[in-house]
Amino acid sequence: MTIVETQYLTVANSPHELTLRSGARLGPVTIAYETYGKLNSAKSNAILIVHAFTGDAHAAFYHKGDEKPGWWDEMIGPGRPFDTDKYFVICSNVLGSCRGTTGPASIDPKTGKPYGLTFPVVTINDMVAVEKMLVDHLGIKKLLSVAGGSMGGMQAAAWTVLFPDMMHSAIIIAACHRHTAQQIAFHEVGRQAVMADPDWLGGDYYGKTIPKRGLAVARMVGHITYMSEASMEQKFGRRLAKKDVLGYNFSKEFEVEGYLEYRGQSFVERFDANSYLYLTKAMDYFDLTEGDRKLSEVFSHVAADILIISFTSDWLYPSYQSQAMVRAMKANDVEVSYVELTSDYGHDAFLVEMDEQSKAVSNYLAKVYRERAS
Repeated sequence: MTIVETQYLTVANSPHELTLRSGARLGPVTIAYETYGKLNSAKSNAILIVHAFTGDAHAAFYHKGDEKPGWWDEMIGPGRPFDTDKYFVICSNVLGSCRGTTGPASIDPKTGKPYGLTFPVVTINDMVAVEKMLVDHLGIKKLLSVAGGSMGGMQAAAWTVLFPDMMHSAIIIAACHRHTAQQIAFHEVGRQAVMADPDWLGGDYYGKTIPKRGLAVARMVGHITYMSEASMEQKFGRRLAKKDVLGYNFSKEFEVEGYLEYRGQSFVERFDANSYLYLTKAMDYFDLTEGDRKLSEVFSHVAADILIISFTSDWLYPSYQSQAMVRAMKANDVEVSYVELTSDYGHDAFLVEMDEQSKAVSNYLAKVYRERAS
């Protein structure tokens, strides 16, 4: 069992050093991150892993005392796709989160109290800018790859546009180049659930009662979008939790109801309600075309080799959104490979459907390292 520790870097030591996309200024900013493997002497084997919505810097191995490893442990480690015998893997927690990097639950140095809703609204581009600060701090001039799924895939796509000369490749999994009205709508339901909780108190609940009920409902709604109809039918069907007799009341009789309640309640113990609002808003703002540009124009300066992966049953970020990026890249002669994997797991497939995904990533990274970095 390999034990790792989360590390912390504080940057932007003046409130005037980090300017966000909104024009707001923020500082200092603390970044939580972990590293796995060793950086080679040429510093040519570094891979940045960017996490999904509720993820964190702990992507692999174990923290001392933990029974479960990091969230992508099956993908990161010796002999695994992100092979730590070959590559130096970095994973940092995003700006606006509550998992070690500065966010609304952090202490505002000006007031000595948690930021709450005084924390400035952040974007995917802001997250990427902070990640670049970490990469610069580590002395890495060019990453072998930037890789991530879902919100991490959005960050990986943004990296190729914002810093086209800073990576040899990018792996974009189960993602899109902008949120659709439907994707925004699901997030708005979740935000409204949080803000309707009487304990939310306009975001000023720190040191008081956390808005568990609203945040749990938000997570329940979100979790439905991560699964597929087929996976829910296979896992639960219409099975009753206790007896094969209907009670004709509003208790949780179906297994799927109890499962959603469990997911909601376990979530509120580890995630901050305000971070939920900020990160969903960041995803909703995400639009590489900035509303009026052609997607082909956006990718016109991309220099990296790209791998894009989607899943057949992902209805939250359906394959057509990945395919739109592929077409736009091909229009610019970008070296892009596309794989659509068959899965019944829905959007969560990138976290659980490992066999074919592992082969695709492993072979792709070996090719990129051989052709571009060695």
